[in-house]
Amino acid sequence: MSAALEEFCGSVFWNASYLTRPDADLPVCFQQTVLVWVPLGFFWILAPWQLLPMCKSRAKKSSVTKLYIIKQVLATLLMLTAVAELALAFVEDTEQAPLPAVQYTNPSLYIATWLLVLLIHDARRFCLRRDSGILFCFWTLSLLCGILPFQSLLRRALQAPISDVPRFVLFFISYGLQLLLFLVSGFSDVAPETKEITKKNPEVTASFLSSITFEWYTSMVFKGYRKPLEIEDIWELKGKDKTQAIYAVLEKNMKTAVRKAQAELEKRKRKKRRREGDPDHGNNVSKAQSQDILVLEEKQPKRKKKGDKGDSGPRKDFPRGWLVKTLCKTFWKNLLLSVAFKLVHDALVFVSPQLLKLLIAFVSDEESFAWQGYLYAILLFLTALIQSLCLQQYFSLCFQLGINVRASLIAAIYKKALTMSSATRKESTVGETVNLMSADAQRFMDTANFVHQLWSSPLQIILSIVFLWRELGPSVLAGIAVIVLLIPINGLLVAKAKTIQVRNMKNKDERMKIMSEILNGIKVSLASFAVYVLVDENNILDAQKAFTAISLFNVLRFPMAMLPLVLSSLVQTNVSTARLERYLGREDLDTSAIHHNPIAGSAVRFSEATFAWEQDGNAAIRDVTLDIAPGSLVAVVGAVGSGKSSLVSAMLGEMENIKGHINIQGSLAYVPQQPWIQNATLKDNILFGSELDEARYQQVIEACALLPDLELLPAGDQTEIGEKGINLSGGQKQRVSLARALYSNADIYVLDDPLSAVDAHVGKYLFEHVLGPKGLLQKKTRILVTHSISFLPQVDNIVVLVAGAVSEHGSYSTLLANRGAFAQFLNLYGSQEEDASERNTTAVALAGDEEQGDEDIEPCVEEGPDDVVTMTLKRDASIRQREFSRSLSKSSTNSWKKAQEEPPKKLKGQQLIEKEAVETGKVKFSMYLRYLHAVGLWYSFWVAMGYVGQYVAFVGTNLWLSAWTDDAQHYLNQTYPTEQRDLRIGVFGALGVSQALFLLFAIILSARGAMRASRVMHQQLLSNILRAPMSFFDTTPTGRIVNRFAKDIFTIDETIPMSFRSWLSCFMAIISTLLMISLATPFFALVIIPLSIFYYFVLRFYVSTSRQLRRLDSVTRSPIYSHFGETVSGLSVIRAFGHQERFLQQNESTMDINQKSVYSWIVSNRWLAIRLEFVGSLVVFFSALLAVISKGTLEGGIVGLSVSSALNVTQTLNWLVRTSSELETNIVAVERVHEYTKVKNEAPWVTEKRPPHGWPSKGEIQFVDYKVRYRPELELVLQGITCNIGSTEKVGVVGRTGAGKSSLTNCLFRVLEAAGGTIIIDEVDIATIGLHDLRKNLTIIPQDPVLFSGTLRMNLDPFDQYTDEEVWKALELAHLKTYVQDLPEGLLHLVSEAGENLSVGQRQLVCLARALLRKAKILILDEATAAVDLETDHLIQTTIRSEFADCTVLTIAHRLHTIMDSNRVMVLQAGRIVEYDSPEELLKKHGAFSAMAKDAGITNIESTVL
Repeated sequence: MSAALEEFCGSVFWNASYLTRPDADLPVCFQQTVLVWVPLGFFWILAPWQLLPMCKSRAKKSSVTKLYIIKQVLATLLMLTAVAELALAFVEDTEQAPLPAVQYTNPSLYIATWLLVLLIHDARRFCLRRDSGILFCFWTLSLLCGILPFQSLLRRALQAPISDVPRFVLFFISYGLQLLLFLVSGFSDVAPETKEITKKNPEVTASFLSSITFEWYTSMVFKGYRKPLEIEDIWELKGKDKTQAIYAVLEKNMKTAVRKAQAELEKRKRKKRRREGDPDHGNNVSKAQSQDILVLEEKQPKRKKKGDKGDSGPRKDFPRGWLVKTLCKTFWKNLLLSVAFKLVHDALVFVSPQLLKLLIAFVSDEESFAWQGYLYAILLFLTALIQSLCLQQYFSLCFQLGINVRASLIAAIYKKALTMSSATRKESTVGETVNLMSADAQRFMDTANFVHQLWSSPLQIILSIVFLWRELGPSVLAGIAVIVLLIPINGLLVAKAKTIQVRNMKNKDERMKIMSEILNGIKVSLASFAVYVLVDENNILDAQKAFTAISLFNVLRFPMAMLPLVLSSLVQTNVSTARLERYLGREDLDTSAIHHNPIAGSAVRFSEATFAWEQDGNAAIRDVTLDIAPGSLVAVVGAVGSGKSSLVSAMLGEMENIKGHINIQGSLAYVPQQPWIQNATLKDNILFGSELDEARYQQVIEACALLPDLELLPAGDQTEIGEKGINLSGGQKQRVSLARALYSNADIYVLDDPLSAVDAHVGKYLFEHVLGPKGLLQKKTRILVTHSISFLPQVDNIVVLVAGAVSEHGSYSTLLANRGAFAQFLNLYGSQEEDASERNTTAVALAGDEEQGDEDIEPCVEEGPDDVVTMTLKRDASIRQREFSRSLSKSSTNSWKKAQEEPPKKLKGQQLIEKEAVETGKVKFSMYLRYLHAVGLWYSFWVAMGYVGQYVAFVGTNLWLSAWTDDAQHYLNQTYPTEQRDLRIGVFGALGVSQALFLLFAIILSARGAMRASRVMHQQLLSNILRAPMSFFDTTPTGRIVNRFAKDIFTIDETIPMSFRSWLSCFMAIISTLLMISLATPFFALVIIPLSIFYYFVLRFYVSTSRQLRRLDSVTRSPIYSHFGETVSGLSVIRAFGHQERFLQQNESTMDINQKSVYSWIVSNRWLAIRLEFVGSLVVFFSALLAVISKGTLEGGIVGLSVSSALNVTQTLNWLVRTSSELETNIVAVERVHEYTKVKNEAPWVTEKRPPHGWPSKGEIQFVDYKVRYRPELELVLQGITCNIGSTEKVGVVGRTGAGKSSLTNCLFRVLEAAGGTIIIDEVDIATIGLHDLRKNLTIIPQDPVLFSGTLRMNLDPFDQYTDEEVWKALELAHLKTYVQDLPEGLLHLVSEAGENLSVGQRQLVCLARALLRKAKILILDEATAAVDLETDHLIQTTIRSEFADCTVLTIAHRLHTIMDSNRVMVLQAGRIVEYDSPEELLKKHGAFSAMAKDAGITNIESTVL
């Protein structure tokens, strides 16, 4: 081989003697062949692929830029040099003897290469990123290989005159041109037409160099340093990273995988049946029996729920094992690339210790040449550099994989939620589903980050052991044994910590952590070195062995620590996988029973329709056969629980079909019984995603009686409505819900009791203008579920339901003539002709809604009104993306810029919910102090001292080791004295143990302190929130308060102590390392200064950006969950209107906003890491270089110490920044908790003045000139009320919406504090006693019944004060006894979230039963009977009359007849009492009350008494 090459070059190819001299060099032939062909070979293998865009691209070429021209000119010049060289060869050839072949081949190869470069530059114009990575690598390689001929030519020129001037000149010209090209290709080449794209995301056009060093991100870091980042500063995601794109791929793969998994599931089920050995596979179990079995199966898990979330127990089997496969199939490219990077990195990790070994040998060896030392130093630097580039690319890929997995899973969960069947929906609460999004998808994200450790850790461990064996032989096993022993101990501790964490006993958990940290603290190296020295007299520990071994042990430590962590996180992910597979594999809604066939003369036709809520449950509607003609108005009536709402749900396809079908022609609009309001402006709620047609919009608003409301609402139809419509009254919500349906202009309207929550006269108005024969909907088909009798004569057809079946149907007159159930029902209640039209319809000036009328929020105190953030980050919880681009001014300006120039005129109360204060800028130092105060100052001081002690011992250990290794030189050819050896081992061990003890001391103290701190803070927060006034809860979304308790307290509990500890430990580690290097080579202190300045700046820039990105991440994350919660609660409405697509898209855009902030955060971390690792690499380089320079004066031991410490410093530097920024991010939790411990409290619960025992005994109430307002900046709601209510008097309170009826009750409970005047109950001024004393002694049955999830018994008697007999008695009086007796679990029946599994009427009755149990002297009924049918209403009234005969009762009513038998009636108007007398007197007076009564058809008092 070499002979052929020598002939080819005409000179010697290889001669080792060239290297064994101080001025070493390589033979010319070697330089001309190997050093030229290596880069060219690399280039020709990879470059042709770069031409592909030319061949297949249909895209236009992007235009020519200056940079492109420069590149092409340089490449052309390079080609000319090659041509010149070839020409030179031919010229010389003719003059003298033939030249060696190499003079022809090399220039020819170069000509071809430069041609290809020209082509590639042109081909890249088809791509967005016009820079080629392969070219960049080629320039780098070529320049590196060129350095050797470069220096040898220079050296020769300096020694003797130049022999071959033309070639000498050509080489340097060509080298210079290549250098220029290398520099030019570092810049990003952006064509003018891609400028816009680059503005949105510079990553797509960044050059290769800029990509691998994340240089394109620098501008963002600067921006973040100059001002707090906001969401619009952050760059868009790349197209392929958008949620929609990722999810599309996943969905395709998911469908096939789930299909396969379902087939497997069927097989499993068949096997199981065969095993159970049923001859005809279980069909012989009678239907009833199988249902019993089902009931039993259902019961068991429910009981277990408390213990272990019921994951065990007979749950339904589900398709398994498809999720991970699907994810791998979706993200295979990313996985492969990251494997490649990780492999390169892992290989290089083991190069450093070998280089260190060579370096120590070089320093210890007198004979060695200087150039070797410099070579090792440079190689150490290069290895470190390439290692860090690979590692950062690998991390970047892993984290991207993480966020993409999360995004696609959340999208999948969301889509599933939109399509799942109602039975499936019952299986999981909204909370559980949101958990799938937040916890389980997040867990996948965390696992994805470290999934490659599964193969990488074992690989690193094996390689470490192999290399260690080469150093220390079998003695390694001692060190390994220590580690291996620690693994099961650690494993046990981890497992124990897990179980403890489940029980959440924080102290023990901390103690476990302590144990494992101590065990790791005692040095592994001690074991190995001791054994190595003790095994054999001849084994002397020298510097090479010791420090190579130490750096290998350092390498080994990381995978050893990672492996158990990765395994335990895999176990957790496994649980999440199962949960996600169960959820995503469930049945979708089956709407096959809803047909859409055109049938003439029929809009909706039920054909023997039987539907149930669950597949095997009892039918909720049975054999319904109905035909509803187009354009007719059909009323559905029946008692509570007769299946009216079920009939509606069946039409909407929300129920399981048992037999029969329903045919619907045309589009649907649906108004649910409980209105679903989105967190958006009022206008958006009505438009519901349709285009705005101003004329129709105005018409709808007028018809729905919303005009007066708009005048009262602070910003008209631009008023933002809180979550679940918190700042609208029941009636307003219902009307908005109606307006939404009306605006959608559908063919068929399904209205589920929309008139229950509005006043009678408003009801009348709505019926006339919207629903009735003259209303806006007169041409449409309307199906109206109703309790109101008064409208029945005007409908075309009435359907009477009894127990889910149609008992009769026909027109009003027909049914009356039939003398059936309906006729009896009418005769009973017809005389009262529906209480209600309370006022002639012209007076529909619906006054402002009293509940939370105009809401005005001042900007947060800490940031004055001029803070841009106040204007732009409106609020986190459930703001939707549209809000992101809406300034707060009334005119919906879509430009943020404008909003920043002129602070918008904030309309009073336009915005109800305050924006969450996003703290900006640096965290105040006082927060750290506040935390340390909570820990206790002594604790803090001693913890710090413990760490100092630990690191003093650490430095001692290392210096001792260095001295020990120098013994090898001192006792070179003599026996090593035993006592010297034992002394060395003993002191080494003692120092190691003292290190562990100091650590133990510090950690125990810090654990105690952390416990104390979190207890103190939680206590302050809880006691304060429980005392916050009502107005605080109106303006703060619940989610935000819960967040303080969940996330922020968790951070204070667990994250901050860990952060503090790791920060201290990193800080000390860095100081000690730098100390050790400086001890070895004092000049290093000079290098520290510029490096630390650079480090500090990078840190400052990064921390401010990173902190803000973390905040943006959490602020943009809440809308994902809020939007999801909102979607799930309004599912039936969304489906009925057919808006699933729109909500999916909205979810995707909300996701993308969060994704881009997370992505930005990830990149900022990589940006930092690359820069810091560069600092680390420089530290290594300088410590090695200085060691080489001061070779004669140093011992091998101290060099080993300094370089091996330097190799370790990179990671620690990285960690220091990580932990500082993490600490700064987490300390925000202290800030946020502190913010809520400063909320103004309501009055004290108990004061000095206690009311007398048994108060109030009489129940007399006096109002004396009483005034009240909702918040200081708002108008008065009650304008000075004076009246007396006698003992046991029954008083009715009436007045139109917003007259102040509900405010009156709020005042009695002091939910609102007086703005003037007093209320006196039984001679006690209620403002003087504690709130508990007051509230305990009054009872209210509220407008919206409040139930908690738990047993029915717990809901009735939360404090277990009453016996079961008393509870049953109360249920009997509340007419619930039969219902409860029929429940399988009786009083222990579980009430679901907010009482979802009871009908609205039943919930109201439960509240009544609760009041009956308490039997206080004063009872307040607030619209208590609005949601029940007349019959039940009548029963309730009778009960109240008999049971509360000796109590004072205040009734606020819509239905006038409910208060006609009161002793007196109070008529409120705009916060004043206009009439107050007995109903008979008021009827005679012809005032406001008699007008209302006339509307309601009440003429004299007798007609209402039943």
